[in-house]
Amino acid sequence: MRHYDSMVCAALILVVCAMAAGVRAQQQDLSAAHQAYEKGEYERAISLLKGMAARNPHDGEVHFWLTKCYLEAKRYDEAVKSGENAVAANPQSSLYHFVLGEAYGQKADHASKLTAFGWARKTQKEFETAVQLDEHNYDAAQDLVDYDCTAPGIVGGGEDKAQPIIQKLIKMDAAEGHYAAAVCKADKKDAAGAEAEYTKALESKPKSAERLFEIGDYYAQHNNGDKVGAVAAQAQTLAPKDLRTKYYQAVGSILKGENHPDRTKLLSTYLQEAPVRSTYPPKWEAHYWLGRLYAMQKDTAKAKDEYHEALQLDPKAKKAQDALKRVEGN
Repeated sequence: MRHYDSMVCAALILVVCAMAAGVRAQQQDLSAAHQAYEKGEYERAISLLKGMAARNPHDGEVHFWLTKCYLEAKRYDEAVKSGENAVAANPQSSLYHFVLGEAYGQKADHASKLTAFGWARKTQKEFETAVQLDEHNYDAAQDLVDYDCTAPGIVGGGEDKAQPIIQKLIKMDAAEGHYAAAVCKADKKDAAGAEAEYTKALESKPKSAERLFEIGDYYAQHNNGDKVGAVAAQAQTLAPKDLRTKYYQAVGSILKGENHPDRTKLLSTYLQEAPVRSTYPPKWEAHYWLGRLYAMQKDTAKAKDEYHEALQLDPKAKKAQDALKRVEGN
């Protein structure tokens, strides 16, 4: 009997060790997938995550990260499937509903007119569920406000639905609330109102780096060097290692016409090291700003080269097209 008990004990130990090894391998693969995602190596991350999903098909976190990677890779059908798998694994996760909403939103944007409305309705429902599950999921709340302020009533949109969310956000986090108000006013073509709300959002000192950089993008598009500089100054405290901090430092300096010696280096570092990601300024814009810098310095040849680089990355970039015409006319 003692011999039998020893055999059972040994078998149990082997099972526990195997399970522990499996958990360690899963953690290592997930860490490697995260690193690949951060570098913008989405296909490599997808390959790792798909292997993990095959071994653990009900792991919501794996499907969540697969959804994010598929979205960045513009593989929207697969993003939808992974997002649905994540929600099925944990229906109470606000984060999973939010990322599924983003996947549905991309499907709506790229669908035919016959099917777009159905995807749009699903998008709204997921954002609403995400906010209901966690009122502090500000990314979901922002997307819900944007949806309500842009979508027609036939698919559930309407500014009247957005306003209560905006007012609640202002009470919870002023920067988030004023940013949401700014986006809604911009959606409604109220330029003055949007400007006022963006200013309030920036003055409220956003706690989210994503929100701060979104404000920076607005002011960069509107050539407001002082406000872009203010964004960069806040970013140095909030997200000093984020490469977007370098980008907005350079853009603010260029717009203000400062004689900043590191502007070229800052933008070059951004071009070399920043991942290609939907939440980052596109690389063509960094080339555009380098072109503006060289044009300011009367280096027409280098300015042309940068504008051409921008247009290689995005042939439809009107800012770069217009800038190139100006330097070529000089």
